[in-house]
Amino acid sequence: MSGKRSAAFTALLLTGSLLLSACGGTGDAGAPAPAPSAVEGELNLVSGTAKSNDAPPKTGDWAVPEGGPAPEGEAAESAKAWVQLNATKATPLKKVVVNGAGLTLYRFDEDTAKPSKATCDDACAKVWPPVVIKNGGKVFVAGIKKDAVGYVVRADGQVQLTLYGWPMYRFAGNKDKAADTTLGDINGQGVGGTWFGITPTGEKAVLKDPAGDKPGIIVEESPAAPATGGAASVTFFSEPGFADSGFSEGVTGPGCKNLTTTANEASSMTATGSVKIWADKDCKGKSFTVNGDVDDLAETGLDDQVESVRFL
Repeated sequence: MSGKRSAAFTALLLTGSLLLSACGGTGDAGAPAPAPSAVEGELNLVSGTAKSNDAPPKTGDWAVPEGGPAPEGEAAESAKAWVQLNATKATPLKKVVVNGAGLTLYRFDEDTAKPSKATCDDACAKVWPPVVIKNGGKVFVAGIKKDAVGYVVRADGQVQLTLYGWPMYRFAGNKDKAADTTLGDINGQGVGGTWFGITPTGEKAVLKDPAGDKPGIIVEESPAAPATGGAASVTFFSEPGFADSGFSEGVTGPGCKNLTTTANEASSMTATGSVKIWADKDCKGKSFTVNGDVDDLAETGLDDQVESVRFL
């Protein structure tokens, strides 16, 4: 009896295996799609820019600095090593996110943010290359909240970065408009009535008011501004918008730190918390308390004047 039961059980297993094959479990007819190259766990988010974090040349956003279509082969893998997300006002738009090469990033009305869904594939993705990253790749952020950055797995298995749920793209040009090739280009803005630059808050970017629309100041004069958390480091940039075209200097706490003689040319800064910036050495003179990143130090009255910083 025991032998009969064993034989019956073996037959049942064989039957089940055949059924699974017939349903596509292992056969070609219903072969599953390749596993997506999804980012495992949390994204590798790093404060500051690629340059201030010593990213290797000709990698990440620097692999395609002139815009154009997405690279292929080994170049494509190199380009996915890292992505930089900077908030800037150095374009005709009020405020927009650009990548490490200064190229404007866009959102598409036919995508969705809740849940994140990317619908620009195939021919569309040739004109609008998605902002993709490989597993373990770094995302450098300046002027953008880290918890606003996420990702979605595209139909081809690539991992595309999102901001407040919206998938992000570059503009590589079409039959009517040239590609964005440098900081300030917004050739993709308004294309088809569905493509718009993406702001640091995930909204559609709009053109600046010719009369001089000025966004709200994000810092307050000390001592009115309260400290909201200790900072471990701060990076100063000689150009507004965290631009890497000039110098950058990183400083770490705690306490008061004097900057180099060139740092008093600083026009923007990133900070991992609250700091107080001063117009004189040894944390003296005019000061402002700053919580987070400032893309234009003119808003503090200390543009090209910062001599020291205190970590709060």
